[in-house]
Amino acid sequence: MVVFRVTDNINIKTTDGTLIKYEKVKGPSNLLNETIYISTLEDFNDLKRVLASVGNKYKAKIIDESKVRYLSQFPRELGITNINEYNITNNLNYKYKNTNILTKNSNSVLESLYLNEEKADLQKQVEGVLKRDISIVILGNLGFSISEMICASTALRIFYEKLMKVFKSVKIDIYLNASENRFYTRDKTIFSNQTFINKVSALSIDVKEFCQYDFFIDASSVSKRSFYETLNHTDAWLYKLGIDYQTIPNEMKYNQINIAAYRPKKELEDKIKTIKKRGKVLLYHPYSANAQKSIPKEIAVRFLKKLIEKMPEYTFISALKLDSKFSHERYFDLNNDSSSFLDFCYIVSNATKILTVDTATYYIADAFFIPTVVIYTNRKKQTMEYNLSKAIFVKDESKNFSQFIFRDESLLLYRFDGWQKLKASKVIKLLEKL
Repeated sequence: MVVFRVTDNINIKTTDGTLIKYEKVKGPSNLLNETIYISTLEDFNDLKRVLASVGNKYKAKIIDESKVRYLSQFPRELGITNINEYNITNNLNYKYKNTNILTKNSNSVLESLYLNEEKADLQKQVEGVLKRDISIVILGNLGFSISEMICASTALRIFYEKLMKVFKSVKIDIYLNASENRFYTRDKTIFSNQTFINKVSALSIDVKEFCQYDFFIDASSVSKRSFYETLNHTDAWLYKLGIDYQTIPNEMKYNQINIAAYRPKKELEDKIKTIKKRGKVLLYHPYSANAQKSIPKEIAVRFLKKLIEKMPEYTFISALKLDSKFSHERYFDLNNDSSSFLDFCYIVSNATKILTVDTATYYIADAFFIPTVVIYTNRKKQTMEYNLSKAIFVKDESKNFSQFIFRDESLLLYRFDGWQKLKASKVIKLLEKL
């Protein structure tokens, strides 16, 4: 959490056109103030960059967080607390950066040492609350990739269900990072479609509005905690929210995406209807934003050809552009029809089965009960295990010919050897078991 004021009035527009208005502080002695703002550390740093690009007179000035926290109206924090994050982070970063302790890649490791990770107990935190109807505000993004946010939504649903056993009603509002978040519209869509979320807005939030809530959750810098690295994302968010993830059965950790209000474009809807009339549909998703997780392009197309040959009962679709030169009567490229998160969810929901590399596709598929085979390149990665999924591992056999510390892609040997060993017959056998 960061508490601050701005030195001059300014408006910032989010990717969905929402205007975030900042006004120069009025009545600074009154901390219950509409012109004193609260945000996450990530969004505050983004805001500073935006202000600097506009002009020198626009600055964001820190206000002592402890003074605002001591307001009688200030809501109670739930889950793992994040007190005085700005001062702790800046002071210790400065200290370590001026010693020989800090190495090039150790900054995030050190941050996990001084950011609070002490286990919290949600049940004890809400004990003795007399109100029957409560409101909760969440500061910041619960994850930054689609898969992280889907898992966070699952943890939030469990959190909501636990609170509903104690209170008559629970209202949850989320304020997402927005100052330089080019995925704000997508992020807002992911959380807005969850039925237990009341409202999704853009950071920052002023202190007066913040103090109208009964409780708050500070999601700032959660991804820098060590538990976020060691646990799968659903369990990591349960831990953050003060819930013992080990006591939650796996069958309760299912993903949920509500597309009831979504209306696909007619062209996409017509294509899906035509494809489904042919019989079974397999969604093929060989690429990830991370190249190390992706099937190399030439292998991906060759592998698809083998699947088409050996699975004559299936029509194949993809929401990715695989190869403009490749065409087949049983293959449909839906890349141009998948322009939003909900478009892609709709495509996934209409598949019979799915073959994907380690991407959000795996988590979305679980929400729609679509049997899925997931190809991993990292056995050590902590992932959720879903009933309708099977994993297959491809070993990274690449070796760096370079003698330097940096990784030079052009000097990697045996880069594709692991993928070359991936057998279509093995994948088909796993798909048939689902």
